[in-house]
Amino acid sequence: MRIVFIGPPGAGKGTQCRRLAEWLGVPHLSTGDMLRKTRGDSGLGRLVSSYIDAGQLAPDYLVLRILTRRLAEPDCAAGVIFDGFPRTVRQAELLDELLGAEGERLDLVLELDARQDELVDRLLKRAEIEHRQDDNAEAIAARLELFNTQTSPLIEHYAQRGLVKRIDGMRLPDEVFDQVRQAVLSRGPTQRSDHPSA
Repeated sequence: MRIVFIGPPGAGKGTQCRRLAEWLGVPHLSTGDMLRKTRGDSGLGRLVSSYIDAGQLAPDYLVLRILTRRLAEPDCAAGVIFDGFPRTVRQAELLDELLGAEGERLDLVLELDARQDELVDRLLKRAEIEHRQDDNAEAIAARLELFNTQTSPLIEHYAQRGLVKRIDGMRLPDEVFDQVRQAVLSRGPTQRSDHPSA
């Protein structure tokens, strides 16, 4: 299956994506993690850092370049979980083109919903624990604003195609994952892992 997760920063997408990827036995493609791994002394790394540290979206060409290379790897043939991409309707169109060129399509879009005040608290706590420079108060505000203005329209875009399932992200993690699994199962039979976390 090819599944897109949509949700604001701090909603728990990363955790749920990792669990779902393990359950389905497919790669978890976190574009945020991929972009962060490029940070360093190179020109590309400095460019990526300038966007991440300011809480801004990386340019489409940069994300697509990294994503295209990753999707060409053999472990992506059976399906993937997209985490952090697409973030805009334009990126959704580019992803459709990318998948269509390989004769593939999206199967499901999961909308992970959470209250904004709770999200800010979660992100600030994560910043303290993980010492993440991109989780300061100013960057958090910028990222939430970007989500509200650019990413939220994705929900309507995909809903028109009947792909969206809403997940209540305010519940306990195990309860959230139960919703995720039910949403996946509702799309029909799929190969799944027998890992205990399932």
